Amino acid sequence: MKTIPVLRSGAPGFEQRIGALLASASEPDAATEAEVAAILRAVRERGDAALVEYTQRFDGGAPDAASLEVPAARIAGAARDIDPGLLAAMNAAAGRIRAFHERQVQQSWSFDDGAGCELGQRITPLDRVGVYVPGGKAAYPSTVLMNVIPARIAGVGEIVMTVPAPNGELNPAVLAAASLAGVNRVFRVGGAQAIAALAFGTETIPAVDKIVGPGNRWVAAAKRRVFGTVGIDMVAGPSEVVVISDGSADPEWAAADLFAQAEHDEDARAILITTDERWLERVRAAMEALLPRMQRASIIRAALERNGAFILVRDLAEAAAVANRIAPEHLGLAVADPRALLPSIRHAGAIFLGHHASEVLGDYCAGPNHVLPTGRAARFSSPLGVYDFQKRSSTVNCGAAAGARLAETAAVMAAAEGLTAHAEAASLRMRKGR
Repeated sequence: MKTIPVLRSGAPGFEQRIGALLASASEPDAATEAEVAAILRAVRERGDAALVEYTQRFDGGAPDAASLEVPAARIAGAARDIDPGLLAAMNAAAGRIRAFHERQVQQSWSFDDGAGCELGQRITPLDRVGVYVPGGKAAYPSTVLMNVIPARIAGVGEIVMTVPAPNGELNPAVLAAASLAGVNRVFRVGGAQAIAALAFGTETIPAVDKIVGPGNRWVAAAKRRVFGTVGIDMVAGPSEVVVISDGSADPEWAAADLFAQAEHDEDARAILITTDERWLERVRAAMEALLPRMQRASIIRAALERNGAFILVRDLAEAAAVANRIAPEHLGLAVADPRALLPSIRHAGAIFLGHHASEVLGDYCAGPNHVLPTGRAARFSSPLGVYDFQKRSSTVNCGAAAGARLAETAAVMAAAEGLTAHAEAASLRMRKGR
């Protein structure tokens, strides 16, 4: 951990070093883009045949298209194949996720404008959603719950899930989560080929209206390319956490919180911002002591050395300014008075207040969604929620007199824009609608 760089605010080159730290790691390289383009084209043109070929090449198994879908009976019975303690934890997490997201449901509304028109907004759920669940280096039943429960609350008609199955094997906890959350169909397909199948449809996998769920750089590149054919939640980059501390946090807790994010993969980003240099050295020592106990120690070390940083600032106001510039996926306020600091935070996917609100709780069971904007997208984007599975239609209802009055305004504006058909459509209402 001695190689993690220390950036000092006010030091020469600080701005350049921050800029380099913020350089996005989520942009795919040319080789990835070319591979993904070829996969999308093949699945679009050859459907199941291409799916089976790619699944055999990358994951093994899947001798034919019929083997891609997981039987409903296996999904329904998956709960019997996992530890009862895990099942209880998943049920508890699902209850909290459901309670949080039920408060996000939007309702249709309308009002009378007082001039003879009723104006409104109609809220309707999406018909069919595809949920991509990663399954390469680890299994993520929590991702199933976080993506599917809000869709169910929104009223989505059908939820289709794809998940890689290395050597044809599926994690029973992922299947149990699918059953618990209410997935309709599950397919053992991963990577860019799964995104292609969900976007374009094949003989076996139905096309969806929106694709949600995280994935590796091939999945991210594929989602970016199919956007427009279908909706997507976001283009997710590597996981990231920023922890702000005034030196009041337990150094071992801070080290563990950074490790928890760094263990995702070598591209993950974990940054500690503090006002206390002596405390920072205690965190560094805690990291050295804790690392050998970590099962994914090599991944943690690689992530921290490549993408991690310690940032020393003069005060918490400057810490907040740096955090806002980073706009992280997860932000921990490990300070004595987090509520006093909260108003200074403008850009973060999820904010964890105080020493006991660990980011790990948000990953699994606190209740808010763990699908969050990465790569500084928190400046303009929000966590996944029920609103991502609902769409809005505007409604306009005018009587004859009100329509004629509005037509006068519309005709003037249409003429100014040189759109004579628009102006005529409005003028007809003016002449005949009174």
